[in-house]
Amino acid sequence: MAPRYFELSDDVYLPGRWELGKLTDAEGGKEVWPWLLKRGEPAHFPKRPVAPIRSPGRPLDFSHAAFGIPVVHARAASIFTELAPADVQLIPVSIEGQSDPYFILNVIRIVKCIADKASAEVRYWTEEDGLPEKVGKYSSVSGMRIDPTKVGDAKVFRTWGWHVALIVFVDINEALERAGATGVKFKEVTGPGQVLNRV
Repeated sequence: MAPRYFELSDDVYLPGRWELGKLTDAEGGKEVWPWLLKRGEPAHFPKRPVAPIRSPGRPLDFSHAAFGIPVVHARAASIFTELAPADVQLIPVSIEGQSDPYFILNVIRIVKCIADKASAEVRYWTEEDGLPEKVGKYSSVSGMRIDPTKVGDAKVFRTWGWHVALIVFVDINEALERAGATGVKFKEVTGPGQVLNRV
């Protein structure tokens, strides 16, 4: 049986949930540059970052701070450290009004595995877009499918050229669901995809 992988995202439609704002440093509230946490490499902060609550509500085990930075409760963090210790960095974060331990989930693996033909639609940045540093990378990906034969031993990773996607192996998907982790949303990215009608 072919290995299965899922895109893990924040369930933004969960009723009564909280929403976290922009991560800031502990001194003076300067914003933490979000792409530091999407480059697929360890990040270091002199002091514990802070995640403000933008909209009060029920705390979640998995949620995104602004710009899609994953923040996890210790319950969910333990699953990632147990099943994929080489793929993640857990950075302690302070959340206003919360005494429970929370962590920024920094994914430190990037894998070039998006299956362009199996995905519904992919587009690339070109020279005409006027952003030379992005040429050759994805400008959009819809209905993403990956090629599991290119993943290797990674169990948690971001996709090369499209770092917004956070992908997990099926055992992490199942472990989070067994634990009843709140806020998680999964979408399978292996198997046949639904191709959009191209004109």
